[in-house]
Amino acid sequence: MSGDFDIIIQGGHLIDPKNDLNGPADIAIKDGLVAAVADRIERSSAKVIDVSGLYVTPGLIDIHVHVYGGYRGWLFPDQHALPYGVTTVVDTGGAGWKDFADFKHSIIDPAQTRVLAFVNIVGAGMIGPPEQDVSEMDPARCAAAIDQYREHIVGAKSAHFGGPGWESAGGALEAARQSYSIAMIDFAPQPTRSYEELLELMSPGDIHTHLYAAHIPLLDADKKVADYVRRARQRGIIFDTGHGGGSFWFRIAVPAMAQNFPPDTISTDLHKDSRMLPNATMPITMSKFLSLGMPLQEVVYRSTHRPAEVIRCPQLGHLSIGAEADLAAFALHEGDFAFVDSGRARMRGQQKLECELTLRAGQVVWDLNGRSLVDWDKAGEYRRLV
Repeated sequence: MSGDFDIIIQGGHLIDPKNDLNGPADIAIKDGLVAAVADRIERSSAKVIDVSGLYVTPGLIDIHVHVYGGYRGWLFPDQHALPYGVTTVVDTGGAGWKDFADFKHSIIDPAQTRVLAFVNIVGAGMIGPPEQDVSEMDPARCAAAIDQYREHIVGAKSAHFGGPGWESAGGALEAARQSYSIAMIDFAPQPTRSYEELLELMSPGDIHTHLYAAHIPLLDADKKVADYVRRARQRGIIFDTGHGGGSFWFRIAVPAMAQNFPPDTISTDLHKDSRMLPNATMPITMSKFLSLGMPLQEVVYRSTHRPAEVIRCPQLGHLSIGAEADLAAFALHEGDFAFVDSGRARMRGQQKLECELTLRAGQVVWDLNGRSLVDWDKAGEYRRLV
């Protein structure tokens, strides 16, 4: 196959779960879009990037990050997404319905990364004390913000509420219903409101994040996945990883995975703390699931196509002809590795993913080993870009 293309990604092993592709394939890009996918695409006049030995995937979608607000130190998305193969992030409640315009102006607009959001049911956003102020929790105003910024907001968020009532989680669920969207709930059970009650309140498509957190009673006294949790999944409730600094524990994930209860979506809950010792980047979090026995194609599915479905953005998470050319290429290293959970416990593993190349809308934005470049002694006249 040949044609008039801008870039050809050649020689890689393509994993594109939406299109049921798992094997050698080349990808051609034109005007920022996927123009062709075939076993072999001839060079023509296009720039060819040889990714032999790498796995090529749609750009990763991390549906739980913190790129705005005050919670434990947000991270600007580009430096903490693009080098890890992530082309779309969803901020989870950093901005409330009062300050979403500032979030759009200061973070969303200048970022190369595609930035979407769950807007906080708390008007002031994720900045500490206001998260306990029930007067800040206004479902109607939260729903209005979702309607106003529909291009950027995928739903409502509840988090960190320690009070006895349902003002936070219930408010976010109500805002989602009023705006015909979804809610993501970060929930801490209290004597007056249980996890089982929360799942009963949620509607199909709503997301419970921090699936394997120590404070979530996913497992019963016999270390079995609770029946009511399985019923919630059967009803359409989504269970998200949300690794974070404190919400991914091997002692919960291992038995849950052994009982065939994986996350619907793999996400990082990335912020300054979780980026450190747990090292909750997307490739490392995905590698943890490889160590837990999840096949690579499933890991990619739950990091690309499935999160796109969950946040109702079907145009993302795949490399169909005509789709925006967001893609990543990963080395899958074999060796003796170890991974750290939120309890600072270690798990051994034999495989680790590392992102070598990221394209966002057809542009190379990360190139670990210069695969898109020429050797210095063959480059002719050149100058350093500053």
